[in-house]
Amino acid sequence: MNVNPTSPVEIDECDVLIIGGGPAGSTAATLLARKNYRVTLVEKAHHPRFHIGESLLPANLPLLEKLGVADEVRAIGMVKWAAEFMSPWHDHKQVFQFGDAMDKSMPYAYQVERAGFDEILIRNAGRSGAEVIEGCRVTNVQFLPDDQGALVATRSDDGVDRTWRTRFVLDASGRDTFLGRQFDVKERNDAHNSTALYAHFRNVRRNEGRDEGNITIFWFDHGWFWFIPLSDGRTSIGAVTWPYYLKTRKKPLAEFLMDTIAMCPKLAERLQGAELASVPEATGNYSYTCSRSHGSNYLLLGDAYAFIDPVFSSGVMLAMNSAFAGADAVDACLSQPARAPAALRRFDRTMRIGPKKFSWFIYRVTNPTMRNLFMGPRNLFRMQEALLSVLAGDVFGKTRIWPHLLAFKALYYGISLANMRRTYNAWKTRKRNIRPADAAL
Repeated sequence: MNVNPTSPVEIDECDVLIIGGGPAGSTAATLLARKNYRVTLVEKAHHPRFHIGESLLPANLPLLEKLGVADEVRAIGMVKWAAEFMSPWHDHKQVFQFGDAMDKSMPYAYQVERAGFDEILIRNAGRSGAEVIEGCRVTNVQFLPDDQGALVATRSDDGVDRTWRTRFVLDASGRDTFLGRQFDVKERNDAHNSTALYAHFRNVRRNEGRDEGNITIFWFDHGWFWFIPLSDGRTSIGAVTWPYYLKTRKKPLAEFLMDTIAMCPKLAERLQGAELASVPEATGNYSYTCSRSHGSNYLLLGDAYAFIDPVFSSGVMLAMNSAFAGADAVDACLSQPARAPAALRRFDRTMRIGPKKFSWFIYRVTNPTMRNLFMGPRNLFRMQEALLSVLAGDVFGKTRIWPHLLAFKALYYGISLANMRRTYNAWKTRKRNIRPADAAL
């Protein structure tokens, strides 16, 4: 539906309209409302609602403090002091303590049930002055000539249509990527196709004491598993696999998930006597990026811009960081238009940093050379501390980790060259694994 700006239909007005009330949208709404902009946030669901992606990073905590919700999140969170890795090709468990990273001020993070976490953020946006509308979908965005903002059409669950005239649009619609699809700029990440199946379980055997909240990553033949303990006694468990594997399913998803878990004996051992606490779900390829992050009157935030493999739990942190960067960019564009080009370029650089820094590791995390380096880390040239900084989400230039990561990469490439046959076989295997599922049949 195209809306004519001269139509007699009653039109509401705001300075910024935000599509989506997840971590990116709610964070941006809070920050902009506190700058006295008229902010309308439109969310298609009603909070609380289920969402996967429960593991936060230490770099999330300063952002929560700035938003004023740190105490609320602490009340629902399971403290996570470390990330653990287990491999069927190694006899031991490798534990990375966040407190050993270069920046010692962020020694822990939280595991959170996303329904509660996301509700804290969106209610905080409402308290900060944003107009929060739940159960309402954006149906059309029409950008006006001469950079005069946009007309946004919405429809609520009860069928009420409204139109908003706004100076700026923030797309925080997650995997829906509303504007990414409208502009046809969403592109599948052919460098890393992946699928996932997951569920919550009860009565899972966890670590004891302080280590109970640690996230554990289990490698197995078809990809890797996450193991995320939650504070209510449930544990989130999911398998991230190559596309071909999910395509082999010939039975109900719950049975297929349990069969997949059985392929990882070290994980299956922890689930002896456990029971499902949610309906298992699966999702197809979700690694993608948009070819642009912004225009003169809009920004793409968080997953609306890009989503990468979740092996390092980067999703929520990248989403919230994009909202902080986006709020600064919108403020500059609306309050000082002459600064808009520079502000948008700065925002674009920020959006590209996170996926780029994490992706180098993600693309290689199933490679035997990388796996051996993770399972037998060395701190030559402070490489281990730099790697821990990446695992903590400290990738935006505040800590001087890049010379040490360069040394780590040099070590990786050196070992790969010294083992050319293994490296070539691993390259062939990965190339075969990441092809789209239809091509893998």
